Amino acid sequence: MTKKERYKIVLDYFEKNIPNAQTELIYQDSFQLLVAVILSAQCTDVRVNQTTPAIFKKYPNAVALAKATFDELFPLIKSISYPNNKTKHLIGMANMLMDKFGGEIPMRVDDLVQLPGVGRKTANVITSVVDQQPNMAVDTHVFRVSARLGLTTKATTPLAAEKQLIQYIPEALVHKAHHWLILHGRYTCLARNPKCSLCGLTEICGYYKKQMKNKVAQKTA
Repeated sequence: MTKKERYKIVLDYFEKNIPNAQTELIYQDSFQLLVAVILSAQCTDVRVNQTTPAIFKKYPNAVALAKATFDELFPLIKSISYPNNKTKHLIGMANMLMDKFGGEIPMRVDDLVQLPGVGRKTANVITSVVDQQPNMAVDTHVFRVSARLGLTTKATTPLAAEKQLIQYIPEALVHKAHHWLILHGRYTCLARNPKCSLCGLTEICGYYKKQMKNKVAQKTA
């Protein structure tokens, strides 16, 4: 099976089974999405969605957030992982938006990564979700699923995985493929106990085949 054929099988499967995949973060505009994605680092979307309503109510835009103090913002996000750093990042992000970008969320990855708390993954999320740019954000789910399905080969870093993925995924599908891989990893292809019985991609999954071989070997031992 060629790489192109493998990608077609995977993309066709997701197109059929998760046609309307999208982020599970709740937001109303690009500013809210940026705040939510910064908060979501090493934290569940469920927890973020429980936390952001109070933040958005008090700080609906960069103008308001830039005026916040640490002591004012921290109590609103103290239930989130790494609240100290994220409080500083959010305030710093808002101030840079005001000082350098006129309060608007830039739609270039190179601009976004200048903002405190924004790395390449976050920048890729923002530009792909808001602007449907062909940028692939690689989190732990995307990294794991793409490796197990053989979409990436010997990719030891998120950037290496990103480069391999965008090489074979059609530009028009990259922004959707990001969510397909995340959702598959979040609900089916779990890290420790993947639900292989619910997956329609086991025939091409290297991880599944390896697990089956190990089970056979254990039975015959």
